[in-house]
Amino acid sequence: MFLATDVYYRDETAHVAGVAFERIDADRPEATFTATLNGIAPYEPGAFWRRELPPILHLLRIHRLQAAVLFIDGHVFLDGHRRPGLGAYLHQTLGGRIPVIGVAKNLFHGMDPACALYRGQSRRPLYVTAAGLPLARAHALVAKMAGAGRIPAMLRLADRLSRAPTPNLPRAA
Repeated sequence: MFLATDVYYRDETAHVAGVAFERIDADRPEATFTATLNGIAPYEPGAFWRRELPPILHLLRIHRLQAAVLFIDGHVFLDGHRRPGLGAYLHQTLGGRIPVIGVAKNLFHGMDPACALYRGQSRRPLYVTAAGLPLARAHALVAKMAGAGRIPAMLRLADRLSRAPTPNLPRAA
């Protein structure tokens, strides 16, 4: 199973969503999951992962999700290969067992141009980075994802679901 995730914030509350799909080119999810986590730390420049990692881990834990590949809205490596971002910390926290593919809408300063991926007719690239599988394989997977536009359909759905509030759950540790 593939799992696309996204997190949306309202003050100190994180709303996280996961969209599960069996085929990389699926245009409909097999299942969707949401959770809310209170007590999220404020945004810290250069350490976005500290804010975003706890809600994703919370979603995986409370729904007992096991994915073959995790997609995140963000960077795995900020430079494309070595400087860790959210996805690298997620991959490490999961013991390196699950490949993580980051699909970011914005270029991070110093990123390798090889990370750019153009989908559909878009003139603006996505920036794809990965841990646990080669960058070329990550690009191929994101390129095959359903959705005619720049943003793959399953990531777009995860974004939409994360913006819909869910019942309050425990505070971040």
